[in-house]
Amino acid sequence: MENIKTFKIRGMHCASCAGIIEKTFKKTEGVIFASANYGNESVKVSFDESKITPESLSKKIEPYGYSLIIEDESAENMHMTEDEHREHLGLSQSKNEKLAEIHKMKAKVLSAIPLAIISLFIMTWDILMQYELVGEPTLWLKKLFMYILPIMATYTLFVVGRPYLLGVYRFLHHGVANMDTLIGIGTSVAYLYSVFVTLFAGSLKSFLNVGQTYFDITIIVITFIALGKYLEARSKLKTGDAIEKLLNLQAKTAFVIRDGVETEISVNEVTHGDIIIVKPGAKIPVDGVVIEGDSYVDESMISGEPMPIHKKAGDIVSAGTINESGSFNFRATKIGSETMLAHIIKMVEEAQGSKAPIQALADKISSIFVPIVLIISFLSLGLWLLLGSGPLGIAKALSFGLVSFVSVLVIACPCALGLATPTAIIVGVGKGAKEGILIKDAATLEKLHKVNIVVVDKTGTITKGKPELVDIENLNEEQISILATLENKSEHPIAHAILDYAKGKNLALETVSSFESIKGRGLKGTIDKTEYFVGGAGLIEDLKLSFDTKQLDKFTLEGKTPVVLMTREKVLGFVMIYDALKPESKQAVADLHKLGIKVVMLTGDNKQTAEYIARQVGIDEVLAQVMPENKLDIVKSLQADGNIVAMAGDGVNDAPALAQADVGIAMGTGTDVAIESAGITLLHGDISKLAKAIKLSKITMRGIKQNLFWAFFYNIVGIPLAAGLFYPFFGWLLNPVFAGMAMALSSVSVVSNSLRIKAKKL
Repeated sequence: MENIKTFKIRGMHCASCAGIIEKTFKKTEGVIFASANYGNESVKVSFDESKITPESLSKKIEPYGYSLIIEDESAENMHMTEDEHREHLGLSQSKNEKLAEIHKMKAKVLSAIPLAIISLFIMTWDILMQYELVGEPTLWLKKLFMYILPIMATYTLFVVGRPYLLGVYRFLHHGVANMDTLIGIGTSVAYLYSVFVTLFAGSLKSFLNVGQTYFDITIIVITFIALGKYLEARSKLKTGDAIEKLLNLQAKTAFVIRDGVETEISVNEVTHGDIIIVKPGAKIPVDGVVIEGDSYVDESMISGEPMPIHKKAGDIVSAGTINESGSFNFRATKIGSETMLAHIIKMVEEAQGSKAPIQALADKISSIFVPIVLIISFLSLGLWLLLGSGPLGIAKALSFGLVSFVSVLVIACPCALGLATPTAIIVGVGKGAKEGILIKDAATLEKLHKVNIVVVDKTGTITKGKPELVDIENLNEEQISILATLENKSEHPIAHAILDYAKGKNLALETVSSFESIKGRGLKGTIDKTEYFVGGAGLIEDLKLSFDTKQLDKFTLEGKTPVVLMTREKVLGFVMIYDALKPESKQAVADLHKLGIKVVMLTGDNKQTAEYIARQVGIDEVLAQVMPENKLDIVKSLQADGNIVAMAGDGVNDAPALAQADVGIAMGTGTDVAIESAGITLLHGDISKLAKAIKLSKITMRGIKQNLFWAFFYNIVGIPLAAGLFYPFFGWLLNPVFAGMAMALSSVSVVSNSLRIKAKKL
């Protein structure tokens, strides 16, 4: 049986790590698909449970220094800690583990910084001596430098730099190389060369400059890189704070009524059907339906809606939202991982872990980057010795060659390249969630910024989706009862408006037989041996009845929809249904126009009604009386003209068109949101979020492109400079210390640029 899971990974330090994990899993029997993401240190794996288990998968990558964080799913019905409670929501958690890792990194960095400062002092003195700005140190100071540097370098390499030495070991033992391997080889070579010339100075001084050692380079490079990795890890933790904030919304306890007694219990002990008491100021612990009392509920943290919403008997409430002043009781309908909040968090986690198509090039380069860099580093050392020994002498050529060798290995880190896309996606998806914009995956977010036409449904998108019966012409209560009886078989929002009216008047429904839905036209059924039809002007024409449809025009010009009751012989009368505009619709369309996007409205409604609505909100083009299957054809037609089309609808009647559109957008309302049905879901069906979603996509893509530009530019310039390519022309040679500094800062700058997305206004 195929299972798709996302696991957090221990030991992932760079983009090439992601490549190693992906390749290993893809070669494993039973694995169908694998995608590792360095941005949030996770891997999404599709595997056959009958052939391989998560534990077996973890063992496959353990020789390379990685392991999967596998959740204990047996804890769901036990008393849980705060971290275990997250598993109850169906979520992975590793923040405490990550914080512990960051704490260890910080301790190592703090221990290495004083050694790096001393080394920098010694290095600076040497440089100033070359320019005769300072004199030679006294004999005792020289001896101190001579003895203290090897001791400091030994501690730095074998304690602070232990992960890099393990990278070298795994490379020699298993043939896999990552960033740690590059740093380990570079600093180890500098250290071993320095030890060698120090121990055998007497024998080597006629061939080499034995006064030139690289202990200081080993110390400073490892310290800079360790500092950079620490700052990067700390910054990356901030990119995922949207998930953390959503998790913190979950209540820890609930007040339930059991056996007539009010009891406070842990939220994970709540069961379906429990009656829960919500007091003023309390968080709602699970999803449910209000059965007694009323209050205003603040849903802003999960929907982005600033105004509290009035909740009364029959209304749905969601976990994580906050009760304001009143008190009410509700019946639990969804608990644990079933809740709306859990679905939102799960969707955000999956979207943050997905890959955008723009990342493909960076992944491809990262996968071959390390072996290419190893070749370039050895090639630069060899060429310095081969071509430089004549003009420079063997001692100087070897010195320059070693500097180039170490500099290339240190500067050529694929981390910035690997972080460029995922960190921006993580921040962008998280920001969207805070605004009530749920993004299914990174590919959708990337497509959205290219959209130039937005197709919208009328009912529930531009209008509130809660039509009301506002006019009655020539129908008595008995005929309205017949109309309601036929509409009772329909799921259309207009049918609900007629039924609500009939219930309000206490009209009894009749018994109907031979009921049939007339596709795109209306309904028909037999009541008391009479065949009745319900529809609009089109059905009147089909039945060839003698009725002037212009009688309906004065209503349709006001945006109302006619529902006509008729028999085969005549029109009996009609009612008018009005679906009020959403207050935000006009501004939402204006915002889309500012982004240069054309808005097209598709509706099955009367043309005059549709045009009235379109004029009210400023829509560019209206296609009315469109059957559901024709909506799909219209989207295809727009795409055939070279347009990138987004379709916004209710996610049910518009499903084929939503699936066909380049980006499908579901207008979600309450907990009935169709999270799985579209690429993007706008909570509470708020169309004003549509323009915000497109802005978010543009901001995120701009951030990704900036990150990729600087990551590529950094490596394109840095590697030739480190290899000594510019030395014959300009005398430029990159010191490994500056290479380490540049490498450390490059990753931090990419993450920092991604974090800027948080501050952007949508």
